[in-house]
Amino acid sequence: MSEEAATGRAFPATGVLPAGTGAADTATADRPHAHLGRRNDRLLLAAVAAYAVLLSVLMVARGITVTPDLIVVAFGLAALLLGRGKLFLRDWIPFIALFLAYELMRGYADRFGLPIHVNDVVSIERVIGLGGLPTVWLQGLLHQGPATAPDALASISVIFYVLHFPLPLAVGFLLWIHQRRTYYDFVGALIVLSMAAFVTYLLLPVAPPWWADKYGNVSGVLHLRDVGFDGLGHFFGFGNYFYSYSVYNISSNDVAAFPSLHAAYPFLAFLFARRAFGRVGWLMAAYTACVWFSILYLGEHWIVDIIGGVAYASIAYLVILRGPRWARRFMDQFADEEIEAGVEAEDAGEVGALRRIGRRVRWALVLQGLAVAIVGAALAYGMNKLDWVGGTGSALYLMSWLAILGGLWRSAVGLVSR
Repeated sequence: MSEEAATGRAFPATGVLPAGTGAADTATADRPHAHLGRRNDRLLLAAVAAYAVLLSVLMVARGITVTPDLIVVAFGLAALLLGRGKLFLRDWIPFIALFLAYELMRGYADRFGLPIHVNDVVSIERVIGLGGLPTVWLQGLLHQGPATAPDALASISVIFYVLHFPLPLAVGFLLWIHQRRTYYDFVGALIVLSMAAFVTYLLLPVAPPWWADKYGNVSGVLHLRDVGFDGLGHFFGFGNYFYSYSVYNISSNDVAAFPSLHAAYPFLAFLFARRAFGRVGWLMAAYTACVWFSILYLGEHWIVDIIGGVAYASIAYLVILRGPRWARRFMDQFADEEIEAGVEAEDAGEVGALRRIGRRVRWALVLQGLAVAIVGAALAYGMNKLDWVGGTGSALYLMSWLAILGGLWRSAVGLVSR
């Protein structure tokens, strides 16, 4: 093993540091992307941000929902072009597995049998609205006619509605390129936020405004999401708007309004973007405000849901940044800079870079993880489509997704390990 590996120093992307390296060169080597130079680094970040925005615009224009699965595939291709393919798989497979597991489990929450909260939430909304409902007031001010009447503002709001997660995901990708350690904090906070929300949906199901109006708990709330979709279809000429993300179809939950993850995800991305990019990060604040307006105007969430989303995101942010030392050590282990430098060097063509720091692909772990994930996926499909062992109402449904999650995580760890 080389001296650099023995002392724990990371490889630069172009290879091992020669003996006698000066202090200035050592400082440069400590930053994995210093070889790009400040100018090229800024251009790279701008290009990735522009790519994410362009992809989102094109997908909306073609009538395809901008969903995390498609965005991550696109980012994976970008990572390959940057020479960071193996590192991308190691860092992003566990994150995507956790996110998909959450998405597929959230529909389980409304089968728990607890009473749905409507009237108590309406009472809080009336206090906030000084006797009226803010959603009804906002729609009465800006929308003319019935819910089916054309509404350009609803169409614009729908764009922000469907981008509530893909753009924060783009922030995660920018963090992964620019500040990989901060990326791990972002992922950790996102997981804490999502799981805390899932537990809340399980124990405190809350109906959204359109649901409350549909079942007679309130009156005057318009559900403008569909007319917004129709307006986009008419403007771009793609006909009926469709979802490309099947997870939304098989695991939806109509009574998961509080906290609003439409409000929470962008706000969490803003907190990390501000921390990582300074003043530029405040652009996410403007985007977040537009999402909040959109979900209120479309009748998808109450103001109390937005407040809850902001509170949950803030708590998740503080839990990760101010958490116990063992949690910080755990995150540091996964964000190992030595692995990052070695993977970059090997992806760039320096054969054996990972081996010289004692890391390699452990195919046994990769195959074991894939086998467990496949078994979990088969069980989940059978319970969802064929009603095996009680169907999705059974607690075993959660176990199937834990198997998928654990299997994919094990495979990702096996890609680069000691």
